Amino acid sequence: MKKSILLFILLVGVFKANAQSTLGAWEGIYGEPGKKSIKISVLVADGCLVTTVYDTNTGAFIGTSGGSWERDGNLVTEYVEFDSNNPERVGTKNTYELEFTANTIRMSNSDIVFARVDNGTPGVLAGAWLMSGRIRDGELQTRDTGKPRKTMKILSGSRFQWIAYNTETKAFMGTGGGTYTTENGTYQETIQFFSKDPSKVGMSLSFDYELKEGDWHHSGTSSKGDPIHEIWSIRE
Repeated sequence: MKKSILLFILLVGVFKANAQSTLGAWEGIYGEPGKKSIKISVLVADGCLVTTVYDTNTGAFIGTSGGSWERDGNLVTEYVEFDSNNPERVGTKNTYELEFTANTIRMSNSDIVFARVDNGTPGVLAGAWLMSGRIRDGELQTRDTGKPRKTMKILSGSRFQWIAYNTETKAFMGTGGGTYTTENGTYQETIQFFSKDPSKVGMSLSFDYELKEGDWHHSGTSSKGDPIHEIWSIRE
């Protein structure tokens, strides 16, 4: 499994090699013939990428990693901000020389094919967002997104994932993700993996959403049944 997880981490460079053609969501499956239940989800936003591995049969979370990137020709450098299985990688940079095609991706010496799920549409919230505040009891509580402790949410056109982590301590606090839609001011998500509580897998949640001065206001009821009003700012 460790060797396989490393393979998925190396795939980061593939997606980052050409941001214009690879923005969106990609997925790959691996496992024994007839028992391919392990899914690798890759969400690519401008300047940020997240790779996650989970079991589609049980909803069990296996691992996630991600961060920022830059490209120089065919060389891609990743800057790791979080890694649930290998925190020692946080803060490191890794450079790869990789190749890809428009709608499928395959690494050399691997039979895993990654297929494009979407290109950043149809959802209107595609991008990487950082939680910048909450409204509680009618009062605004702001959060400095420049601090090491972060809660990030990355969305393609149909997939979402949130990650809580600390770049200073290298701690990984949790993640969850799945599919989402945006329609008539309603944001609805269906959970496909949840590191803290796999019993939530399959749950669908609906929220009100609104974009105000570039910020995403997200309000409704959490998976625990608690009322929330979160404010998310686009990651710079």
